[in-house]
Amino acid sequence: MAIQRNFSRVILIILSLTAVGGGSNLAGAGPLPAETVAGDPSTRPSVDVVFVLDTTGSMGGLIAAAKEKIWSIANTLATADPAPRIRMGLVGYRDRGDQYVTVFTPLSDDLDAVYTQLMRFQADGGGDGPESVNQALHEAVIRPAWNPAPQAYRVIFLVGDAPPHMDYQDDIKYAASCRLAVQRDIIVNTIQCGNLPETRPIWRQIARLSEGTYFQVAQSGSAVLVDTPYDGDIAALSARLDATRIYYGEAKQLARMEARKREAETIYASAAPSAVAKRTIFNSGKAGAKNFLGTQELVHDVQSGAVTLAEIEAAELPAEMRGMTPAQREAHVAAQGARRKALQDRIEELAAKRQAYIHNKVKKDGEKGENSLDAQIYRCLQKQAAEKQIHYTRGPIY
Repeated sequence: MAIQRNFSRVILIILSLTAVGGGSNLAGAGPLPAETVAGDPSTRPSVDVVFVLDTTGSMGGLIAAAKEKIWSIANTLATADPAPRIRMGLVGYRDRGDQYVTVFTPLSDDLDAVYTQLMRFQADGGGDGPESVNQALHEAVIRPAWNPAPQAYRVIFLVGDAPPHMDYQDDIKYAASCRLAVQRDIIVNTIQCGNLPETRPIWRQIARLSEGTYFQVAQSGSAVLVDTPYDGDIAALSARLDATRIYYGEAKQLARMEARKREAETIYASAAPSAVAKRTIFNSGKAGAKNFLGTQELVHDVQSGAVTLAEIEAAELPAEMRGMTPAQREAHVAAQGARRKALQDRIEELAAKRQAYIHNKVKKDGEKGENSLDAQIYRCLQKQAAEKQIHYTRGPIY
């Protein structure tokens, strides 16, 4: 498979260089438009994932499962060593004449923002068979700011139950989008929900044309959804962990971080305890640090040596710290750091118990667990990421 992928890319490189006369490009095959490039100069492993979700009325079960599983997928992606940089994005789609055709959420390591958008998705519309799959897939390829680094693993999961409209004359058809994805080293995997006969051959073809994997799940999504005795305790620790964050900087920066706090409050108010627990586990680990911390977080920056408290103007500190003496500020930051470490240790302990509880249940389910959405996504990620020297060995994190 790796030989076939490499051979395909060599041919595409030759064709692309012939067409455009060389130049800077992603995966050596065709330049990305300037607005889609988001460079990461480090050699840290990087995973960019965009989920393209049919949000029409028949997809209620899968959308509900997605709201539960996105944090599980993030936690699974985080198990690579070293922990990769993880970004996610969304394209929700319906059809022309519905409330919307597509809703785009950019790739971001602010997974709280991505999850907040996912929470807004409700299954509605559709009802006439084919959907605007062509437009959604094309947008997923061209609109995200994909990491152009050669070592980055770029992947799309197209999830739906109905075939594309092929009668829209102004559409860019899926075959063209698949060719573009291969040129840009973006893999497209397809997940067919249900067993509509006219969907299967097209979903298989999309995966084949873009060097991805096709798999089929029940209309409900076939995800492993298990409530555990540990979910409530882990979820309760989440707000306490978030409360250890101290943001600093200019007024605009503080306003952005306040918006992040509001995103977290929305998640606490709307998400199931199991989803909050999975978010908490992700945030307390290395791969989730960016989502947890945001930018210019004082405890982390002081502890890492990035800044000293003495160099920060009082006006750039949160209101509760401005009246403190220098010694009081130092003590306050140190206390928050100690509190954070204790909470993270407790979350790690409970997360291990939670995972063991679910693994035992999945093991009892036997073949059902092996064919679950979780297991199929894991096997897909494991095989494809290995070609980027990103290795997964621990199995799916539920």
